[in-house]
Amino acid sequence: MKRIEVKLALPVVAPLLDVMKELADGLRQNLAAPAGLPDLDEEFRGAWVGDLLVTQNHDVQTLLALFDDEFFKEGVVAFDEENAEVLVRAAAALRLRLREHSLKTLDDETLESGEIEMEKLAEPLRRAFMCYLFLATIQELIIQHLDEGILGG
Repeated sequence: MKRIEVKLALPVVAPLLDVMKELADGLRQNLAAPAGLPDLDEEFRGAWVGDLLVTQNHDVQTLLALFDDEFFKEGVVAFDEENAEVLVRAAAALRLRLREHSLKTLDDETLESGEIEMEKLAEPLRRAFMCYLFLATIQELIIQHLDEGILGG
């Protein structure tokens, strides 16, 4: 089984984890990408959205669980084929939440290119943007090194 271990700088990552935890709280009762289901009856829609929320919350909690006591001792997180898909989905949910709330003043090109003068951003926006980039990096690492696991290959 493929596995990647990444050593992270605790002083850089710790503030981003606070942002991620706040986002997770905001996602507890809200889908990152609300489902548009206009032709479904309310009971079916409620059940389906409920199932999606359970999965989304599980995924996000799995990602946050990587940053446990051991992480704060060693500074290392591990991604493998078993958790790859869940972690990519969790990072996507958190990034969507960031995009729709904290980063809504930034256009898509800026967000995706990462080209921005960080010192010109207010502290909360800077932390949100850094978190967005951090989550994108996690997704890229997993897809680049574990894509067979994600694709089921």
